[in-house]
Order: sequence, then C-alpha cells, then structure tokens
Amino acid sequence: MTERLIAVVTAGLTTPSSSRLLADQLSAAVRDELSGRGIASRVEIIEVRDHAHDLTNNLLTGFPSAELRTVLDTVTEADAVIAVTPTFSASYSGLFKMFFDVLDDKALAGKPVLLAATGGTERHSLVLDFALRPLFAYLKALPVPTGVYAASTDWGTGATKLRTRITQAASELVAALHHETPTQTDPYANPTPFEDLLNG
Repeated sequence: MTERLIAVVTAGLTTPSSSRLLADQLSAAVRDELSGRGIASRVEIIEVRDHAHDLTNNLLTGFPSAELRTVLDTVTEADAVIAVTPTFSASYSGLFKMFFDVLDDKALAGKPVLLAATGGTERHSLVLDFALRPLFAYLKALPVPTGVYAASTDWGTGATKLRTRITQAASELVAALHHETPTQTDPYANPTPFEDLLNG
C-alpha cells in the first residue's frame, strides 16, 4: 500500500504553543495507528503563523506566494487532515480561518479531517461543534465523530483522559481513510464505583 500523507494545520500563535503540542500528539497517534496496520505514513506540519503575511497578501491580491502555494498544495494532496486551532472569543482564531479562506473550496471535499482545539478553560469545548464542524461541513470535508479539545487542565492530571480522546480520534481518522466504520468505546462499560465518586 502506498504511503499515506497526513497534513497537520496548527494555528497557535506562540512558540511553543498548546495547539502545536496537541497537534504533535494527534499526529503521533495517527502514525501509530497506521503503523499498527503496516501502513507507511508521512506527516507534514503546517504552522499557520509562519505564513501569516503571505495569507494576508493572498487575501488582498487573490494570488498566493510560491511558498504558500506549496503549503496549500500539501493540504490538497493529503489523504487526511488534522486541524488544530486555539479558541478565541468562543470560536476558531482569525489566522486559522484565514488559512481555510484561501484554500481552494474543493480541496477538502470528501477528505477525512480530525478537528481539534485548545483553550484556557473547559467552558469553550463546544467550539468543536458550534464553530469548527459548520466550517468543515461547508468545505465538504468528512470530520471524524470525535473532536479533541484540550483545556489548560488537560495537560496536568487530566492527561490520561486527553490521551483517551486522542487515541479514539486517531483510530476514527484511520478508519475513515479506509472507509471503515470506527469502533466506539462504551463509556458505561467500566463505571466508577459510587463509593469512589463520594470519596472524590
């Protein structure tokens, strides 16, 4: 089987950023899932902040620079996309949206996409369903069922729960690549005993 190309679009503004950290963990999980099936993969990380000026010029002139064209072609040619944005004002960042504004509107049609976002608090986790999914539905992409949101608390003691979501989303993305129905983990299969809940 031919090598699978996974394009990772991450729109963090700082270096390092939690969005890039999440993007790296998601891409590693997808690589592991493909490797477990004996499938070679190549991951291309696209830091949107590195192309901010070119994106602005593209919006103003209607033409991408040679460097930006290469990046846009990478997303167009990818077998699947991982898209990660920081949460700004309960939505995706303007820089993230700018990237997909200049991408050809048919580039993601029928392409599996794993949606992810980061933020300071769990209160913004609905950004996945109320902002990202409508955007990618308009672009005719095929978002996998599990989106991954990482709040600040997920990087500490909550890392185990975050890892579970990452693994589930990665398996769904690989299943979508092979037109399979992903297996769902039953959240009630192994419930926490009531005594443990009372004891915190």
